[in-house]
Amino acid sequence: MSWQATLQWQDARQRAKVLQQIRSFFIARDVVEVETPLLSQGTITDLHLDAFSTRYDYLCEGSASLYMQTSPEFAMKRLLASGYGDIFQLCKAFRDEAHGSHHNPEFTILEWYRLGFDHFQLMSEVGDLLEQVLACKPATKISYQQVFLDKVNIDPLETSTAELLTLIKAHDKCSDWLLQEQDIDTLLQFVFSEIIEPEIGLEAPCLVYHFPASQASLAKISADDSRVAERFECYYLGLELANGFNELTDAEIQTKRFHQDNAKRLASGKGEKPLDERFICALEHGLPDCAGVALGVDRLVMLALKKDKIKNVLSFAVDQA
Repeated sequence: MSWQATLQWQDARQRAKVLQQIRSFFIARDVVEVETPLLSQGTITDLHLDAFSTRYDYLCEGSASLYMQTSPEFAMKRLLASGYGDIFQLCKAFRDEAHGSHHNPEFTILEWYRLGFDHFQLMSEVGDLLEQVLACKPATKISYQQVFLDKVNIDPLETSTAELLTLIKAHDKCSDWLLQEQDIDTLLQFVFSEIIEPEIGLEAPCLVYHFPASQASLAKISADDSRVAERFECYYLGLELANGFNELTDAEIQTKRFHQDNAKRLASGKGEKPLDERFICALEHGLPDCAGVALGVDRLVMLALKKDKIKNVLSFAVDQA
């Protein structure tokens, strides 16, 4: 049985420097570091994400489920609705999913929110942070629609399941479950991750923006094109690094999206998840216009230290924890 750290001492020192660089970046921009709970009575409804949960028997209302956060997003937005200004957080997050070379169920996340920013301004700030930490070239920006047209000659906003399956077969990536899949967003995500993602962000970080409205998550729908959401993701050297939004502030629309998520969970055989009622109440009170982004710190450290496995930037990965 192996008991030794998988993060070597010299690399631990470099990891610490990356964390110091991150904090210095935000201090220089007057963005305040905050802390929020890792355990919550509410959780995410996303079909593709699952949270760890436990029982807690000491609340006034009696026993309740508590969920490990998959990100600090809901709690940080509650701070913004409470009157906080620009904030960031470095903390642990947890996702109940398989571990691998780029994944660990317990990981370090950086999340920040900028009042008055839109997603384009926040994309520029993400690029600035990566340049400072990685000494890389300036990030490039491309729309989700354009990257599909450039890489696979398909318009993702006008495509069909049949066209996507034909493309997947042409790339020899088809499997039985894909042939049965009727959800176009699942097929789009498969094409993006398996065919497009390996081809972008090879020379400089690549920021892909304006994902389909059906993949909006917690982002606003574009006022210029209702087919897309004001959401972006960042890719560099084979890694997905960040996911950001021009944040949705409408409580009614957000609640509707949560219910739609739960309907998808039920249809796929997964159970419904409880809505985070405190988060919804915060939206009803009023979330200021802002943009926010979550960035995987362990993956950022992998790039900074030139490591190809996430376990080599963690003291103990899950299989040795």
